[in-house]
Amino acid sequence: MKPFIFQTCLGLGFLTAIASSICFFLGIPGTALALMLSFICLALGFQGFPILKGFSYTLFIFAASTYALNYPENLVSFQGYLLKKLVTPLLVITMFGMGIHMNLTRFVEIVKAPKPILAGIFCHYLIMPGIGFGLAMTTDLPPEIAAGIILVGCSPSGVASNVMAYISGGNLALSVTVTAISTLLAPLVTPLLMKLLANQLVPINFWDMFWHILEIVIFPVLAGLVYNKYAYGKQKWLDDLLPILSMASIIFIVALTVSAGHDTLLSIGWLLILIVIVHNLSGYFFGYKISKWMGINEQDSRTIAFEVGLQNAGLATGIAAKMGFMATMGLVPGIFGSMQNITASVLANWWGRKK
Repeated sequence: MKPFIFQTCLGLGFLTAIASSICFFLGIPGTALALMLSFICLALGFQGFPILKGFSYTLFIFAASTYALNYPENLVSFQGYLLKKLVTPLLVITMFGMGIHMNLTRFVEIVKAPKPILAGIFCHYLIMPGIGFGLAMTTDLPPEIAAGIILVGCSPSGVASNVMAYISGGNLALSVTVTAISTLLAPLVTPLLMKLLANQLVPINFWDMFWHILEIVIFPVLAGLVYNKYAYGKQKWLDDLLPILSMASIIFIVALTVSAGHDTLLSIGWLLILIVIVHNLSGYFFGYKISKWMGINEQDSRTIAFEVGLQNAGLATGIAAKMGFMATMGLVPGIFGSMQNITASVLANWWGRKK
């Protein structure tokens, strides 16, 4: 029965994609709704095929972005409550979900095999901020958008890197450890790098950003660690629900960001997408090549490539929102998060066949 459902969803997805194309070329109303429905159906259908499953999350993000881009007014407020105020609590849920999958015993790996871990952290906080700064300074973008590119580069690695490392045949333990350490370093490293690299574009207050990251990341992650130690496994329904809530939170945050940055996205959207893809792919390339140059094995080099190229775009959006730049600086990580899921899924599946 299940295969039939997945195949039906795929069929509906392709049909609605054709319908949206016809509506677009003939100028018939309903293009956006048909496209959004297509993304949702394809996302559900992909769940039934291991090789496509990794793209489902991205398609849900595309569906949310399509709605936000075409109906931005619906995501401004609800019964007088400004929806952008939900960004911080939604990120807290996401970071708590990250925390419950961390385990302090993993940090023992640093003592046992420090080279790949230190290489991963060093490359992450050197390569992506450097490339982001170069792209921001050499492209004719508004200052707040350019600062958003740097902000993405200065953010810690995201939990998606753990999934991609596993699919690609990488070292999952190394991936989780590097993600955890880069996240815990973020309150100090991210504001410091932003102060050094982006202060000429937008005013950066080190201590304000430090406390923002503590609020958004460290406190929820620590709460997740406590949950992992004392409660994980005792309520299976809650353990299964939290990852879903985390993904739904990020999808809604992306929708809010696209809605807020609607006008900016329409004016420089394609250029911004191109810059984001270059930034993301450069992270994979240099992360992998530098690791190999350092004599790190193939499995760990693949892992470091994902740790470098995949950023915590949700955190970057939250920081931008806290700074009051959600519609501009916050737009960049929203797009980066969508694009990185596509590129990472393709690379992980390709590497996975070459285990």
